[in-house]
Amino acid sequence: MKKLVAEFIGTFWLVLGGCGSAVLAAGFPEYGIGFLGVSLAFGLTLLTMVYAIGHISGCHINPAVSIGLWVGGRFDKKELLPYIGAQLLGAVAGAGVLYIVASGKAGFEIGGFAANGYGEHSPGGYNLIAALVIEIVMTFMFLIVILGATHPKAPKALAGVAIGLSLTLIHLISIPVTNTSVNPARSTSQAIFVGDWAMGQLWLFWVAPIIGAILAGLVYKYISPVTKDQSND
Repeated sequence: MKKLVAEFIGTFWLVLGGCGSAVLAAGFPEYGIGFLGVSLAFGLTLLTMVYAIGHISGCHINPAVSIGLWVGGRFDKKELLPYIGAQLLGAVAGAGVLYIVASGKAGFEIGGFAANGYGEHSPGGYNLIAALVIEIVMTFMFLIVILGATHPKAPKALAGVAIGLSLTLIHLISIPVTNTSVNPARSTSQAIFVGDWAMGQLWLFWVAPIIGAILAGLVYKYISPVTKDQSND
């Protein structure tokens, strides 16, 4: 239960911090933080949570990460569904708080609410194929970084920095294409509040990250350095 509470808090912070920066601060007249600021916000939320809850739950805060770690042999299958449930609840709670704050402004309209989309709902007008490819590849690389940075042979103190910066880079690349998901819980929480087109396109932001995560888990399991324990098997 402690692990699940940690995952709830972590995903709550990811959505509130990352999506909150996009909804509240990105387009603020003259002083908006833009794509760079939103990218940094997502990276910083993850970096801070790695050090806050990493020692409790592993700081997955993303169903694709949990799945990728399971495929890569780093996570127990029996914990998979409870983790995903906690992540979804945390994400929805974060989006709920964001909605309450955002709707406190006169003339508020929900608009895109930082939801993920393709076609006419892509920030840059990118089609379904482009969105599918970018989400698979970005999630694949994200999991490769996570699996590598948390490997027993990697420098443990720097894992959070590598993982947080990788999420920042991923957003810098893919915000124009899909508004960047690589996280089905983050996508679901925003889509619930937007409804309509966002719910209709949500399938892609589950399918693509999961495919990318599974591929990364398989690839890293193959290329992973042998540990002392493994060499004695």
